[in-house]
Amino acid sequence: MNSKPTLLGHVGAVTGAAVSVRQSPSVASGIAIIGGKSYRIGQVGSFVRIPQGYHDLYGIVAEVGADATPEAARELNDRGDRWMTIQLVGEIVGASFERGISQYPNVRDEVHLVTEEDLAVIYGTQDGGQVMIGRLASAEGIPVRIDLDKLVTRHSAVLGSTGAGKSTTVASLLRSIALGGSMEGSTGFPSARILLLDIHGEYGRALKSVSTVFRVNPSADEQPLHIPFWALDPADLLTFLMGKLDDKPLSQILDRVLDYKTKLVSETSVAGLDLNSMTADSPVPFSLKKLWFELLEPEIKTWADQPRTTPALDEAGDAATLKAPRYKPHGAGSSAPFINQLGVLGIRRPLDQMRSRLLDRQYDFLLHPGSWEPDLNGNSDKDLPELLQAWLGHDKPVTILDLSGIPSTVVARLIGAILKIIYEGLFWGREKSEGGIARPLLVVMEEAHRYLSKEADGPARAMVQRIVKEGRKFGIGAMIVSQRPSEVDETILSQCGTFIALRLSNSADRAKVQASLPDNLAGVVDSLPVLRVGEAIITGEAARLPIRCRITLPDEKNRPNSEDPAVAKRWQGARLPESYERVAAAWRAQNPIWTTLRVLRTPFTQKEIESMDRETVASSTVVSIGYEPSSSTLEVEFKSGVYQYYNVPEPIYQQLMESDSKGKFMHAYIKPAYPCSRV
Repeated sequence: MNSKPTLLGHVGAVTGAAVSVRQSPSVASGIAIIGGKSYRIGQVGSFVRIPQGYHDLYGIVAEVGADATPEAARELNDRGDRWMTIQLVGEIVGASFERGISQYPNVRDEVHLVTEEDLAVIYGTQDGGQVMIGRLASAEGIPVRIDLDKLVTRHSAVLGSTGAGKSTTVASLLRSIALGGSMEGSTGFPSARILLLDIHGEYGRALKSVSTVFRVNPSADEQPLHIPFWALDPADLLTFLMGKLDDKPLSQILDRVLDYKTKLVSETSVAGLDLNSMTADSPVPFSLKKLWFELLEPEIKTWADQPRTTPALDEAGDAATLKAPRYKPHGAGSSAPFINQLGVLGIRRPLDQMRSRLLDRQYDFLLHPGSWEPDLNGNSDKDLPELLQAWLGHDKPVTILDLSGIPSTVVARLIGAILKIIYEGLFWGREKSEGGIARPLLVVMEEAHRYLSKEADGPARAMVQRIVKEGRKFGIGAMIVSQRPSEVDETILSQCGTFIALRLSNSADRAKVQASLPDNLAGVVDSLPVLRVGEAIITGEAARLPIRCRITLPDEKNRPNSEDPAVAKRWQGARLPESYERVAAAWRAQNPIWTTLRVLRTPFTQKEIESMDRETVASSTVVSIGYEPSSSTLEVEFKSGVYQYYNVPEPIYQQLMESDSKGKFMHAYIKPAYPCSRV
């Protein structure tokens, strides 16, 4: 009988960090029961302990079976010996665990199963700089913590196939950072600074309590998203507005932009700017309307006389309203009016495209950025300090830039612009208390393969490459989130020091993760296709050891809007009222929550008030509900206050009253679809 219940076997051969272990004949079954708990023996990815006097070596089971048999023992292996290959990863000296090993085991040294008590020594220590993200898949009682310093400064990647739980993992991780884990006594990091680029608008609800959300079409509790065009690289901006330009007209337009900026700085005091060191790239406001107008006039101008001193003007234009001037058409041959030959760049068609862009409401957040839009003289109500304050200086630890309402054709260019604004601000402010060294920033980039691919040739990839190469020196860390790591630029992915890999089915994607690990841990990556939803393999500098972790799921109300539709339930239930006019209008408005706005209205009459007497309902979040049919107004009393929703059809109200969960129905069908105001 085995007097040592944790004994697995003995060391048979040592080749560097790889150790071949012959299992003990007394270990007969695949499960051992120790201290009332069951442990699987020889499972790939599980840990083993090799005692070495006053300290213990720890390793990971990488291979089991015939291939794990040492070459020298294969011909002699006629007794049915079972072998395992162990990869050494760390050791405990005294009471603390350290990665790496200071000595190697000897042949015939004992190899023991790692129990929960052993794992608690490795993972159970709660240092001040760690954040809990889940529990060990093989031991639910052991919390898994990662080093926050290494996670941010050495960058990280969250990878997984569609439906594997990436969004939920990111939401759980960010909530754990902001609020602390679920362990008693754990504290969050209220002074954290995290910027999340939300491509699909998934995180606003999940992180509502710890974030400020900026959105192109904001709801009542969100802020409008404005990205001032004058903070972008002017060459990229002109390419977006006018298409590809030749070098000669491009250089002359950039010179004109520099003149606008120089004139503004010379007339007004702008802190930190020196006229002698200014360039067209300097983030100074200027008027795009004025630029368009002054570039267009030489292209269409005609003269009434041969010396070209009297313009043949029919009707003056207006730069403020983008109205082009009208000139008499030039005459044939040598007859008047005469074609203008001064300042002509031959860019009439690009200027027409520029005007259409300026008039397109889809791009108002960029080309007409609210209080950041300059007048014709370049003066704007708000400047860079207010923009950085809005994004980085509020009292919440997370900033969500919801880019779901932005046309996909410009998302990559805008992400590059956002990252440039953030990086340049924190880089040059690194010695200040607002800079990245005094208060570091973590930038989380969702759907990274869309704008960081190997083929992408835009400012986003260049800026992220700069962040992952240099950002750690200035307190800027990157977290890359992608379902297709094989499509992400290799330079960017290679700089990620920590990988949180969820289920990956594609072999090319798995190869990317495997390439980031030592060759001897390839067996751990082989389990990626069979991971459960919300289960991840965490490797790299922020993790004490490569581990298989069950990510802690947030409450249902704090999960991202990325869950699969309940197909069977929706198809079985009665159809909701449908109006495809709303669908077409939402499409044209590029706004998924579009509705005919009627928030401002005259006060209710006494008759309307009486007809809206609210009915008490049984719900955990809703207290009472009332409806006024003549104005199609729904009044709902939540535990947090009373709200009125406008333009709500009566069938929707009836279905709300008949629903099993009033709160879920409100969240799914009414809040996203109808404007409201608080009573």
